[in-house]
Amino acid sequence: MKHKIKILVLALTLVILLPARATAQGMPVYDNTNFISFTKSLIESAKQTSQLLKTVQFLKTQKENIEKVNNVIKQLKAVRELARNNQKLFKIVQDDLREILNSPYIKSDEVQRVSESFNSIIENSLEGLDYIEQILSSDNLKMTDAERAEVLKDMELKSKEMVAEIEVKTRRYREIIAFREMQDKINNRETNY
Repeated sequence: MKHKIKILVLALTLVILLPARATAQGMPVYDNTNFISFTKSLIESAKQTSQLLKTVQFLKTQKENIEKVNNVIKQLKAVRELARNNQKLFKIVQDDLREILNSPYIKSDEVQRVSESFNSIIENSLEGLDYIEQILSSDNLKMTDAERAEVLKDMELKSKEMVAEIEVKTRRYREIIAFREMQDKINNRETNY
C-alpha cells in the first residue's frame, strides 16, 4: 500500500514539474491547485480503501472465531446432556433394578435374564463414554470441531434412546410384578360365603 502511495506521489511530482517547464505556445495549461486537490482526494480514498480491507479481514476473523466458539458450545451441551442421560441411566438401574430383583414376584430363573438385559444397556453406555473420551482427548482422530460436535450429538441421541429403552424395560417388569401380585391376591383371597 505504501509502495502505491509513493508511486502516486512521484507521478504527481512529475506532472506538476512538467507543465512548469513547458511554456511553448500550443501547450495546454494546467491548473495545479485542482490537480493537487484531486491527488489528495485519491490518496485519501486509497487510505479509506486500505482501512476498509482491514475491517473486512477483522470481521472475517471474528466470524471464524464465533463459529469455533459455537462448535465448542455445541460440544459442551452435548457432553453435558450425555452426562445427564448416563446419570439417569445408572440411577434407574441402581434403584429400579434392585427393586425389581427384590420383588417376590420375580422368579429365580428370570433374575439372570433381567440382570443381563439391564447390564447390556449399561455396557453400551460405558462403551459410548469411552468413545466420547477418545474423541475429546485424542488427536489421533483428526476431526474438526464441527465434526466432533456432530458425533457428540449422535452419541447424545443414542444415550437418550438407551434411557428410553431402560425405562420401557423397567415399566414392563413393574407391570409383570403388578400383574403377578394381583394374580396372587386373587388366588389366595379368603372367601366369605
